Amino acid sequence: MSTIINIIPLDVQERLARGEIMNIIDVREPEETATGMIPGAKHIRLSEIPQRKNEIAPDVETILVCRSGNRSGQACEYLAAQGFRNVKNMMGGMLGWKGPVQR
Repeated sequence: MSTIINIIPLDVQERLARGEIMNIIDVREPEETATGMIPGAKHIRLSEIPQRKNEIAPDVETILVCRSGNRSGQACEYLAAQGFRNVKNMMGGMLGWKGPVQR
């Protein structure tokens, strides 16, 4: 099992505000994302990650997001095992996100 690298929601928000380039993948279910996602995030449900991992650029930092940080942590573990070297789990998930959301 690899060590998950965590990032806090405020760091993600500040980095986005500076215009930094990163993949943000929201692994929640559709009924959860309907309440709002981080602007620019791509929605790939946790259960779809194996089939859709080719949609994630492996050479760009990828931040995984869920409601609280559990499912995104699982996605980080999976992607790291598949050779993705720059994946991070947003600790606290959308429960900790204070920035803007898009619906």
